[in-house]
Amino acid sequence: MNRKIAMYASLINVIAVIGFALSMLLGTNWGSYFTSIFIAFSFVPMISGFCAYAKKEAKLAAYTATGFAIMYATINVLVYYAQITTVRPGNLSEQADRILNFQQFGLFFNYDMLGYAMMSLSTFFAGLTIDVISKADKFLKALLLIHGVFFISCFIIPMLGLFTPDREGAAWIGTAILTFWCVYFIPVGLLSYSYFSKYKD
Repeated sequence: MNRKIAMYASLINVIAVIGFALSMLLGTNWGSYFTSIFIAFSFVPMISGFCAYAKKEAKLAAYTATGFAIMYATINVLVYYAQITTVRPGNLSEQADRILNFQQFGLFFNYDMLGYAMMSLSTFFAGLTIDVISKADKFLKALLLIHGVFFISCFIIPMLGLFTPDREGAAWIGTAILTFWCVYFIPVGLLSYSYFSKYKD
């Protein structure tokens, strides 16, 4: 059961990331928000898989990875669910829209960045649990650990106020960064699927 859950979660994560990338390129905000929710839904059981198969000496790192995964999923599901159910109908006052609308680069955008900072910490600690046997395992471990570096930018950027709705090119830059992230993260899900497949329940 553990193996199947971890493997299926990894595949769903890959599909959700691909869907997120396509939604961005097609310019559909609803699609981006909806697929992002499923990235979060699948990320928690995927990271929990690393916890389930971590050796005793790596259990603390595994539990830490799972804790940060839950923090990420909680923040991001709240942000994107609010976009679909509350912002999208368009019945908000101007002030409420400025706070809740992700496209306004306000409070909920900052919460979203905080969520991805938590995701980065989660992958870093998950990387510490990898029992390297093959080259694929080594590559997965490297991807997870390096992904932890995103914590710095995701945590600091909202403090600098670099993204504002009136800043020229802000939306384009954001899309480019997120597209790069998708290209980076798809192999994480695929290699995680392969990593979990070698274990037996």
